[in-house]
Amino acid sequence: MTIASFTSATPASRTDADLIGSNKRFYDALWSDAKLFSPDRFNTWPLVAEIAAETSRRLEVAPGLRPRLPLPDTQFVDLSLPALADLGRHGARVANAMIGALPFRDASFDFVCAFDILEHVVDDEGALGELARVAEPGARMLISVPLDPNAWTAFDDFVGHYRRYDPEAIRELLARHGFTIERSAVYGMQPKSSRLLDLGQWFLTHQRTRAMWWYNRVFMPLGVRFQKPLAFTPGFAPGPGVDEVLLVCRKASI
Repeated sequence: MTIASFTSATPASRTDADLIGSNKRFYDALWSDAKLFSPDRFNTWPLVAEIAAETSRRLEVAPGLRPRLPLPDTQFVDLSLPALADLGRHGARVANAMIGALPFRDASFDFVCAFDILEHVVDDEGALGELARVAEPGARMLISVPLDPNAWTAFDDFVGHYRRYDPEAIRELLARHGFTIERSAVYGMQPKSSRLLDLGQWFLTHQRTRAMWWYNRVFMPLGVRFQKPLAFTPGFAPGPGVDEVLLVCRKASI
């Protein structure tokens, strides 16, 4: 059996219930045996610290145990109860909810983050609509997404992705909900080697406990340690071969 044959469905055939179930199973298992990483260990921290100094009501959606925003005085939302429990023990405000149904009033936040989440939901219009609803006019938003539908692999399906984005599609989606992209950077820590990805997927499929141990205790700490600083450029014009981007956005003022 080849690695490619482990995929359960093509993106278009997966339902919202399929994705919610697979994401919850995958990430509950991952976070149940993981330690919380402090936000200042990630290469997003200089940017986050800059924006956090200018804002006071912060929301991060689906951080797991890899939050990018400061834990004190930040509201976190996640589907995974193990992740929320650990975040709460470290002083964060937490809520068990999904991006498509955020339990907050309109215009509640001036800084909103959603890293690696839109690609996991069927209704990305509804999800981004919720982020726009709870963001006040002029709010800042950080969002990351994978690019290039033609770059889809079995690994995308395995980790619960529903889509990859064409650059123009994500730009138009954001614009429809009142967000302008101010600057962007190449982002993500996915290995470039397809063989390494295939090997990782094989172990996650056949020896999940062992694979989770190695990921949480060896590969993730190494990946964080050797991150390169983010290099931002004005606007959003990714070159060829870019796998994932981080977008710095602002919601239109009334």
